[in-house]
Amino acid sequence: MRGIGGWALNDVTGSAAEQNQESRKGLYGAPWGKSRDGESHHLAHHCADVAACFEAMAALPGVRSRLERAAGGPLSEVDIARLAVLVFLHDIGKLHPGFQAKAWPEGLWTGPRHGHMREGVEIFQHQAPPDIVRSLHLEKLIEWGVDWNLLFSVLAHHGRPVSMEGGRPPCWRAVAKAGYDPGAASAEVGGLIPRWFAGAFVQDGRPLPSMVGFAHLFCGFVSLADWLGSTRAVFPFKAELDVDYMEKARKKAGAAVAAIGLDPRALQRKAAGRADFATLTGIDTPRPQQQLVGAFPLAEPLVILEAETGSGKTEAALWRFVLLFAAGKVDSLYFALPTRAAAIQLHARVNKAMARVFGADAPEAVLAVPGYLKSGVVGGHALPDWGVRWDDDGGLDESRLLARWAAESAKRHLAATIAVGTVDQAMLAALQVKHAHLRGAALSRSLLVIDEVHASDRYMVEVQTHLLAMHLGHGGQAMLMSATLGSLARTKWLGRKTSPSFEEAVATPYPAVWGKGEVAPRGGIGKGGEKSVAIGLVPSWTAETAAALAIDAARSGARVLVVRNTVRAAISTFDRVRQAGGEDLLLTVAKGPALHHGRFAPEDRALLDGAVEAALSVDQATRTPGGRIVIGTQTLEQSLDIDADFLITDLCPVDVLLQRIGRLHRHALSRPSGFEVPHCRVLMPEQGLEIFLPPFFENGLGGWDERGVLNGIYRDLSVLELTRRLIAAYPEWRIPAMNRFLVESATHPERIEALHRELGRPWETYWANVCGKDIADAGAARNIALPIGTPFADMRYPDPDKEERIRTRLGAEGARILFSGPVCGPFGVEISGVTLPPPWSHGIDGGTVVAPIALDGVLHFQAGGTKFEYGRRGTVRSYRLLEIS
Repeated sequence: MRGIGGWALNDVTGSAAEQNQESRKGLYGAPWGKSRDGESHHLAHHCADVAACFEAMAALPGVRSRLERAAGGPLSEVDIARLAVLVFLHDIGKLHPGFQAKAWPEGLWTGPRHGHMREGVEIFQHQAPPDIVRSLHLEKLIEWGVDWNLLFSVLAHHGRPVSMEGGRPPCWRAVAKAGYDPGAASAEVGGLIPRWFAGAFVQDGRPLPSMVGFAHLFCGFVSLADWLGSTRAVFPFKAELDVDYMEKARKKAGAAVAAIGLDPRALQRKAAGRADFATLTGIDTPRPQQQLVGAFPLAEPLVILEAETGSGKTEAALWRFVLLFAAGKVDSLYFALPTRAAAIQLHARVNKAMARVFGADAPEAVLAVPGYLKSGVVGGHALPDWGVRWDDDGGLDESRLLARWAAESAKRHLAATIAVGTVDQAMLAALQVKHAHLRGAALSRSLLVIDEVHASDRYMVEVQTHLLAMHLGHGGQAMLMSATLGSLARTKWLGRKTSPSFEEAVATPYPAVWGKGEVAPRGGIGKGGEKSVAIGLVPSWTAETAAALAIDAARSGARVLVVRNTVRAAISTFDRVRQAGGEDLLLTVAKGPALHHGRFAPEDRALLDGAVEAALSVDQATRTPGGRIVIGTQTLEQSLDIDADFLITDLCPVDVLLQRIGRLHRHALSRPSGFEVPHCRVLMPEQGLEIFLPPFFENGLGGWDERGVLNGIYRDLSVLELTRRLIAAYPEWRIPAMNRFLVESATHPERIEALHRELGRPWETYWANVCGKDIADAGAARNIALPIGTPFADMRYPDPDKEERIRTRLGAEGARILFSGPVCGPFGVEISGVTLPPPWSHGIDGGTVVAPIALDGVLHFQAGGTKFEYGRRGTVRSYRLLEIS
């Protein structure tokens, strides 16, 4: 044997027929596997449901190929049957009377209540009576080569590794008052296994896979099968044992796997004739960088697309997906965005694109953003007991509702055929958090697209790198996209050992498509939309300065985009424009002035997004004459399809600055006099950047010392200073021709080292603090990365409190505050709640329910002892003396 039990083979001889069946007589003699509302589902039935779901998934080419890759070779039908037996045993610990007692009247069981995962291990660690072990075919498991890693991976189906520390006495005795004998129950359940899984019991001397990575991936698919096999709408409860139940479960499982979208074969056949760019987009000719992606080999598992903002990277990624999908190389898509706002905005575009390809059969794109329930264009509402009521429930049959199974829980989002969400939802598959294995297994079937890979800090980059290695190792496909990826970051993503010199980096083609297996990038075909941007520094970044520049340009007829580094600066500029008599020029929503940032309710963000896209329309026919001022933060940098005549922005790193410039003169539109050439004015502190060295933080630049660690938003002063010098030295930026030069000039190690030699020790010291923070972040990420190289039986997770801190650091979205009922917001639509920024969320539980008070068009509420206001300026902390009950 290889590991489990410690029993000699002669310890497990015997027959289930020898068991005494008399104790089975009694009201509670039959073991239950699921129980709710006074109804129960026989344990053998539930185990059959989950095993059948695993069999149905393992029969899918995409899933089978992932399992075989992890196994290191082909899996026979005998292998799958034996793995299905192991899956059947996933809940076998529920035989324990301390678990069964949860459905009994009080007093029948006097011992402590038990779970079922540790108890499952007890059975195979000779802590349960030998007759139970014999009944559950330990001898055969040993013969098949089941080891502790496979066993523990199955028993960890609830999302965390099983820990045997601090255990209680096994206590597997019969309970006469309940008429329950675990030995007799195990004989009944175990006796069905050879009948229901006859293919597992044929003579075959090959052991099951022992690769460490296989156990980890297997755990994920078992967990997914358990979620589906526990869906009562698919598998109704049946308390009385049906010895012919298995075939019924298999039929239901096959239908369910197809209905929820795990079986994509029918859609893949349809896509095979419709995977062209014109069908996907409605545009006949792809742009040069889109052509590069469309022609890239489908066998290449990792593709990196570098192209300027507004060049159609999203459509390029969707095109690669439909090509891979039609070829059967992926079964699904997860499109990962850096923020909730970006994900929400892109979701509708992806949903429409899928409708063009698949027509009426199109899978509804799931919005994979915590706190939101949306599938396609339909919203949902969470109900007690994990249920969901969809807005169109009354008009749909059960099969259509079942297709939204993956949309109904954040844990299942990655199982959707099409999902658009935040990158942290994918990153949770790579961390030591609950259900990581489920997420990783579901994701392994996908093309994982990560947009704006430059927009992450060192912690997230480290996690994403681990995620990518896991995903590609499982056989998944990935595509990374950026307008401004530096050579150092690209080298890391591609897994190359050496980075190019500054000269080599600048000489690299742009736009370009890179493959992990290709030596050089593909690029340099055709000409994209070239533009020359007049750029200059403004030695002031006060709200008054920004407002004056914006009003002056708007009075001259320009559509002005003002992007501030912080919400505070954006609100101050908004207020100053109003005070200076420019309210009539501001973005208008619901007959009043508005601005755009991340502290608005989702319902209002939808209104604001639409208003911004209308005010800065890319369509000449809908672009009304006259000046307009749109003020916001980083929320305006990506996903919104907008086109400004004039840009005012705070100083920021060059890659972020290029993102903002991408919103300027995106299309060939008629421009007002004086703005025929795109203009960008970059605001910076009058005193220069040296003021941030102590350290000091203001308006997003610099940082603050927090217990010896330098924290901040745009902390890297060296990159900021090199960006400032580029603006001063080059008053005209040719986009995209200069993109490589600009990014490398501000981020390449050679340029940073030269800057430090020039500016001396204070800058070197500050840089060391930045690097120290990065090193600490990288170490923190590695410490909590999912260790898929560790034998599963040796796996240990951090305690739940630490796990919650991991999740919080990832999402960094703050606490979600729910209103006690829909209330009318400042823009005239009903809103359900708001999300607080992370610094305001300390001590406030997510999902806190409050009853806001409306006063003069502003909502007032209190959470965690702090008073807040929500109005046209978004969510702000309140300093008014207003009593809130």
